[in-house]
Amino acid sequence: MKDIFPIAPIPALSRAIQPVADYLGLDILPLHIHEILFAALFYTFIQVVVSPVVSNYFVPHIYGPMNRAKKANWDSHIVSLVQSLLINGLALWCMGADQERKNMDHDWKERIYGYIGTPAMVSALACGYFLWDLVITLLNFDVFGPGLLAHAVSALAVFSFGFRPFLNYYGCNFILYELSTPFLNAHWFFDKLGMTGSRAQLYNGIALLGTFFSCRLIYGNYMSAWVYYDMWNAVWDGPSAEWVNNPAALNGAYIRAPSANKGPIPLWLFILYVASNITLNSLNVYWFFKMITAVRKRFEPAAGEKNAKAAEKAPLKTAAIASGVAVGDAAARQRTAVAN
Repeated sequence: MKDIFPIAPIPALSRAIQPVADYLGLDILPLHIHEILFAALFYTFIQVVVSPVVSNYFVPHIYGPMNRAKKANWDSHIVSLVQSLLINGLALWCMGADQERKNMDHDWKERIYGYIGTPAMVSALACGYFLWDLVITLLNFDVFGPGLLAHAVSALAVFSFGFRPFLNYYGCNFILYELSTPFLNAHWFFDKLGMTGSRAQLYNGIALLGTFFSCRLIYGNYMSAWVYYDMWNAVWDGPSAEWVNNPAALNGAYIRAPSANKGPIPLWLFILYVASNITLNSLNVYWFFKMITAVRKRFEPAAGEKNAKAAEKAPLKTAAIASGVAVGDAAARQRTAVAN
């Protein structure tokens, strides 16, 4: 399927990025650089303009008094929510509607070297977000820390490889990591809006843990294993000759293997990709257990408080019997101690 982005490649921009693309071996980057920059600017606009305006309109008592660090964190969650909804929708649509991409399923060479316009567009929009994420994390390193910086660098590196073209097929699969992100952002906003421990946060927490575990830890590692297998094959074997002789990519048509990729992929690319992917998967495991702890904290205090209140009422039931008051008080203290 051809690239469906409504703005055509900008010749001047493509020419400007061409030397960088040639140096890095990213042969189809000039076809998609406008999409990357558009996405980065779009998410910057959401952060700088949309989030402050909307937040000051609906929750001025919460957003207004925030300092710089807290506002940066709030605005980044707004951007993350918008991005995850958009990119998940595009990736799922592409995986379901693009028949040319489906035709790649049974050939590892097509999964590694094949190029299709629309999946490349989805990856370009993801790169734009990770470029924005990298810049914002560097500018606010005191807020976001080294973990999110490592995530931004690794994610940008992994998706940039697709512009060789390389792993164009897998781009949409790995974007589905983001299916848990709307629930993660909702969980965070429940806390900030004074809804900690609410029934809505409970249901959202269940959905968050379920989607994060299934999409990132199960599906993500399963797809990683397939990528490692395909890449290991590609270290020893290059694309088919007929692909090299088909320069059809200028209109986003099906498969192109440019001159930089005539031979097998270099071993350094395999190592770099695997290292970046393992970094992301390791962070996902760490964050999953952190999320379990965070979700439990929201509801365990509420359960303890309920038990304490029940314990306080127990002595009143025996208040009419003088001899029972001491027993009731002792039982209440015991239950309260257990609850605490």
